[in-house]
Amino acid sequence: MEEIMPKHIAIIMDGNRRWAKERNIETRMGHKEGAETLKKIAKYANKIGINYLTVYAFSTENWKRTKEEVGALMGLLQMYVADFLNDKELENIKINVLGDISKLETGLQKSIQKAIDRTKDYTGMTLNVAFNYGGRDEITKAVQKIAEKVQKNELSINEIDEQCVANSLYTHGQLEPDLLIRTGGEQRISNFLLWQLAYTEFLFIDKYWPDFSKKDLDEAIEIFEKRNRKFGGK
Repeated sequence: MEEIMPKHIAIIMDGNRRWAKERNIETRMGHKEGAETLKKIAKYANKIGINYLTVYAFSTENWKRTKEEVGALMGLLQMYVADFLNDKELENIKINVLGDISKLETGLQKSIQKAIDRTKDYTGMTLNVAFNYGGRDEITKAVQKIAEKVQKNELSINEIDEQCVANSLYTHGQLEPDLLIRTGGEQRISNFLLWQLAYTEFLFIDKYWPDFSKKDLDEAIEIFEKRNRKFGGK
């Protein structure tokens, strides 16, 4: 089992708003419950030996939502960054953020950076939180970095290859996801990890994220283990 256990799992945590709507409660309560689920799943993934867990928390397109919902999401992020740092069961999880945090409120930026700095030497699972993240935006920024190096004569055009691009992404130095899980019943990747998901196995689950359990993660891993990954070969 250890040989085929996914080393990197990516999750699109979908369904918080619909979960709340079905219960006739405020949207922010759905996001709050979703944040609790993330905490639970992160602890469990670390316990069973997953090396990387990458979760889609807030996309570059989510700014189009209502001011109240965006504000609630920002508040939850700040609260849970602090909560993660104070939770002894999470002390070995390394926190990393994928996305452009320069667009966030200054206090939130400082909280995120504090979490990254404090956990940078931790040896457990790396938890990548994609916040203000978009796959196309990530690739665009990577191209800009590469172009700047060419302009400064630090890189020649002939040296631009797939590895060069990968090294310019937010996930540089990390393994690409083995398994992508999307909850909520939708079957699309919604501008998430467009480069990194080239050979990832996809699993779409008809269950809202707040209801996702450790058992669901176990079952997802079992399905993954039965997949025949060919990576373009026979």
